[in-house]
Amino acid sequence: MAEQPWVLHPDRALPTEPGQRSIAREIYASTAALPIVSMHGHIEPGAIRRNDAFGDPAELFIIPDHYLVRMLVSQGYRNSDLGVQPHQGDAPVETDHRLIWRRFAENWKLFRGTPTRYWMEHELSVVFGITQEPSAATADAIYDQLSASLSTPEFRIRALFDRFNIEILSTTDAPDSDLAEHAALADQGWGERVVPTFRPDGVFYPDRVTWRAAVRALGARCGREIVSYQGFLDALQERRFAFVAAGARATDHGHLTANTTPLAAADAERIFQQALSGPVDAASAEAFAGNMLFESARMSVEDGLVMQLHPGVARDHSAAIQQGYGADNGFDIPVAVDFTRGLQPLLNAFGLDPRFRLILFTIDETVYSRELAPIAGAYPSVRLGAPWWFLDSPAGMARFRELVTETAGFYNTSGFVDDTRAFASIPARHDLSRRVDAGYLARLVGEHRLTLDEATETAIDLAYTLPLTAYARRGAVTPAATPARAEAESAAQ
Repeated sequence: MAEQPWVLHPDRALPTEPGQRSIAREIYASTAALPIVSMHGHIEPGAIRRNDAFGDPAELFIIPDHYLVRMLVSQGYRNSDLGVQPHQGDAPVETDHRLIWRRFAENWKLFRGTPTRYWMEHELSVVFGITQEPSAATADAIYDQLSASLSTPEFRIRALFDRFNIEILSTTDAPDSDLAEHAALADQGWGERVVPTFRPDGVFYPDRVTWRAAVRALGARCGREIVSYQGFLDALQERRFAFVAAGARATDHGHLTANTTPLAAADAERIFQQALSGPVDAASAEAFAGNMLFESARMSVEDGLVMQLHPGVARDHSAAIQQGYGADNGFDIPVAVDFTRGLQPLLNAFGLDPRFRLILFTIDETVYSRELAPIAGAYPSVRLGAPWWFLDSPAGMARFRELVTETAGFYNTSGFVDDTRAFASIPARHDLSRRVDAGYLARLVGEHRLTLDEATETAIDLAYTLPLTAYARRGAVTPAATPARAEAESAAQ
């Protein structure tokens, strides 16, 4: 008997109750083909500018995907076994990419019930037309089919960008970035489709070993040495205006806590000078970082950039992994976050200002109904970001809607963001969000709490309209003549 082809069920991730499923199908159909608004991601702009090919299946699907690598490492593999390059030294790393793919395929069952399983199924079946489920027996055949596809023009990054119907994609960029790739993309007519995001974490935490180098790089980009706290603030504002000129819509902040308590200028100067000359203790570093969130909000009022904050991750939990492979290699563990008290200084100062917009993300879902929904349901400047990282799963998304909607409604949320480095997973992640939202809205229709027309309109807004409006630059007041303004105006001409 011939083996049946591997085909994804058209109702995957929709409700199981027949009446709700029927309604959800209709709602999902209204959003399935909408353009993708990807306003929080980590794709390299140079890859789009060069119209890169993706190499082989291991390079596309496995090596850059910390979700997938994390699961395999939890079962005994080393990062190097999966092709992840050590940060320093000459430790051996697996270079046989077919073998790396086999290790993934023969462990396919590890991903049962995870969002990684859903995303990979979508990528393999929908994007690449694979008709065999990954396994030890099918690994080589799938690898060969994927490799053949990846060698064609239709699977280069720009062709997939168009095929995925991505309307706009935001990258994540360091403050000292020269933004040359974005300028080149703009020259090629892609300036409205690929935009930068200002990510200053590296210069906000002065206890990091890379802090002094990051501050020197920031100063070099501005053409001067930074020797004072005020000079540091001036350089940040200057770079923010350069990002605005390059099309940026937002800043992005991945802090440990939600503390936004401002420091007296003398205290900030003291910590800054201490960090320039030597080590800084963790408490001083956290106080400085919280102060810089407050300063970032002040700058957002001036330059109109939307402020994104996603606290609550103890990054690099494993010292051995950090030392061997560098920062952000999958051993990042959630911690509890106090948004109510942490954000109060910032919101007291800017929360009612119509020029300010703050989008909050969390992986501490205990705060959804207790803190985040009440904050977003009151402050006009605040929107709630989509379930993120460990919560960007079918159940995590459903819990978000359950816990947030009754207090904050749908329209105090930002719509979906994918936060991915894996380009081929972008449509899979947005598709899952649209299906989960269709299921939640179908229940409200079935309970006669919404009409079908209202639910359909809401689904379209969640998938498309809200992310565009949430990330629109606010009405900003540009300061009078400054080096930052001169650079921005020059770059825009």
